[in-house]
Amino acid sequence: MEFAFNQPQGGNDMPRFGGIASMMRLPQQEDTSGLDACFVGVPFDLGTSNRTGTRFGPRQIRAESVLLRPYNMATRAAPFDSLQIADIGDVASNPFNIHDSIQRIEAAYQQIVANGCRPITLGGDHTIALPILRAMHAKYGKVGVVHVDAHADVNDTMFGEKIAHGTPFRRAVEEGLLDCQRVIQIGLRGTGYAAEDFDWCRQQGFRVVQAEECWGKSLVGLMQQVREMMGDRPVYLSFDIDGIDPAFAPGTGTPEIAGLTVPQALEIIRGLRGVNLVGADLVEVSPPYDPFGTTALLGANLAFEMLCVLPGVQYRD
Repeated sequence: MEFAFNQPQGGNDMPRFGGIASMMRLPQQEDTSGLDACFVGVPFDLGTSNRTGTRFGPRQIRAESVLLRPYNMATRAAPFDSLQIADIGDVASNPFNIHDSIQRIEAAYQQIVANGCRPITLGGDHTIALPILRAMHAKYGKVGVVHVDAHADVNDTMFGEKIAHGTPFRRAVEEGLLDCQRVIQIGLRGTGYAAEDFDWCRQQGFRVVQAEECWGKSLVGLMQQVREMMGDRPVYLSFDIDGIDPAFAPGTGTPEIAGLTVPQALEIIRGLRGVNLVGADLVEVSPPYDPFGTTALLGANLAFEMLCVLPGVQYRD
């Protein structure tokens, strides 16, 4: 029997407003057997410090993804002609215990990546990056990271706690999960507790590109440098929706003014074509703060763009 790649359900087979709202209306399965890539949700917001609601992010992103079609008309990427992809559902985090949740997420991702499947995660607050990076390290060793965010997320503690959405990259450094000379943070901005808040990142070897460096220009040149920086070794993309200006993405817990534009976000993700991307996340979408669904719609499109730059994707040039 001829092999067939999974395809998103088309609008002529089922109206966009009908059917099961899996990511891009893809087939669902319980694990990554036979998959090259997958979408997976982590409904979790126990690590948030301001506005909660990211536990509803994966569901709303999936709902807004019904408008997405299989081909990228800008880049001509054809992921569903070249990779086997499915939605594997959500990781069951513990809504009453953050530490148990972290253990559950790490264990789930160890299974997800065991056969080389590359997950695109729908968050969930940014705390989830830590257990995912632990699983990535167990599989691939130290990874490079492209981190898009308004915040560096390298606090030592938050209200005395070591695990929260503002601490994952500090913990990842301490645990030896990152190739620190191949970590770049893009879009950092806003106010801080000390003038030196971003300097800790630079001291570890991270490249820090503050939002002010991005104002009013294309990021294509920056991403050429990032590709050279990352080489052919494993790279993980962690994309906090608050890296984008709240004019475009208001539905998030810790909004900061003067952020990246949507075209710049696309330039960042599309600029990772050719990088050995082993996984990615799109976090901090909080639907209660955006009743129109604009933020989740943007999140769904960015997750599709991440899929389009995974290794092995064909382009209809």
